[in-house]
Amino acid sequence: MASRFRVLMVLSSAAKFTTTGAPTGWYLPEFAHPYKVLSEIADITVVSPKGGFSQVDPGSVKNTATTDSLSHSFLRDNESVWSNTGKISDYIGRGKEFDVICHPGGHAPLFDLAEDNDLKTLISEVYEAGKIVAAICHGVIVLKDVKLSNGQYLVADAPVTGFSNEEEDKVGLTDACPVLVETELVKMGGRFEKSDAPFKAHVTVAHNGRLITGQNPASAPGFAEAIKQSLLKA
Repeated sequence: MASRFRVLMVLSSAAKFTTTGAPTGWYLPEFAHPYKVLSEIADITVVSPKGGFSQVDPGSVKNTATTDSLSHSFLRDNESVWSNTGKISDYIGRGKEFDVICHPGGHAPLFDLAEDNDLKTLISEVYEAGKIVAAICHGVIVLKDVKLSNGQYLVADAPVTGFSNEEEDKVGLTDACPVLVETELVKMGGRFEKSDAPFKAHVTVAHNGRLITGQNPASAPGFAEAIKQSLLKA
């Protein structure tokens, strides 16, 4: 039997908006769908900046209560996965051990992962080992300022997506965000793409399948499948 792939899943340690005090965390379908799909073919290690417990965004639980049975079965059955995360810093220098580094969204990453230099180092390690970097929705902010050894931004001149400025405006949280995903991707030379209407699914695959991004929660199933297909083709 062939050996299983290895996935490093990165969650935020932030539990609230530092700007407003409102609760936040990882967005349920954006973690649940990649986890469920990839766990069929991979061993998954979950990490966060502080280690230990990582909070689910309570709004994401409410918003998907009647529409996403996969996510809610994941929430019910897998609490140990996000209750006992490792520390990102413990994996520096080990990027080549993993086939994928994956970043779910929720607004939480804007408040810690966006400026986490340990994570930026790890992302570069994974990518430069020839492996896959994946992020969805607000999780795409992890790509902010990630440079490769040639001095170029990872997203430069690549098709990328994430939670759009238009979507942020429509949910009324633009002023509560310390950074905006679309704005940062464009600053680094990314070719930002989005669906033809807000909140519809859109997934981009760049760099020969090694840079995969999803726009929003609706993109989670397609995002998960794109990662799986890139792994199986590798």
